Amino acid sequence: MARLAGPEAAINRRLLWLEFVALYIGAPLVIALFMPGHMLFEALGVFCLAGLALLWRTGGFDWRGLIRGWSRLPWAEIAGMAVVTFGLGVAILWFSRPGALFNMLLNRPGFLPVVWVFYPFLSALPQELIFRPLFFHRYGALLPHGRGALALNATIFSFAHLMYWSWIVAILTFVGGWFFARAYLRHGFPAAWLLHAVAGNVLFTVGMGAYFYSGNVVRPF
Repeated sequence: MARLAGPEAAINRRLLWLEFVALYIGAPLVIALFMPGHMLFEALGVFCLAGLALLWRTGGFDWRGLIRGWSRLPWAEIAGMAVVTFGLGVAILWFSRPGALFNMLLNRPGFLPVVWVFYPFLSALPQELIFRPLFFHRYGALLPHGRGALALNATIFSFAHLMYWSWIVAILTFVGGWFFARAYLRHGFPAAWLLHAVAGNVLFTVGMGAYFYSGNVVRPF
């Protein structure tokens, strides 16, 4: 089970708050306002490396925890996530963009397995490292208790997807962020990563790439 950082890891609280705001609010704003969509993975890689460096500087983090917990994966929750995500994705596209429903599966079936293989490692994994271990360990002393920490994490995770300029993406990533964070705190990092990977792969399977593919983003200005 993951553990929030204690006060001894808080360093200087004022500087930590500035760092928190810069990383989780300033960076998504800059990306949403100025970064070309095709540079998403490069930006994610840079932030992941920066996040790992900050996690290392914090001290007291159990790095083995990133690979422990496979024996206690919440399989019922993972299956439920897949079913609910599938249903929501189909319903959203049915009413908003019916032409996108199962678009990749029907028109580019050979590319879908590529997404299934690489999405968990190139997208879900770096996101989970930034928004779960780094968030709860380095900034644990700044967080509210209980569900307040989950709500803040989900809000920050949702805000990080501002670049898609979609209220649908905002809502889905808030709900997903809540469950990913809860899984991380209850079951460990592998559970959060697997939940995220499954949810993302299901969304792309039903055609939600219409909302989550950076190449489809149109800024409202």
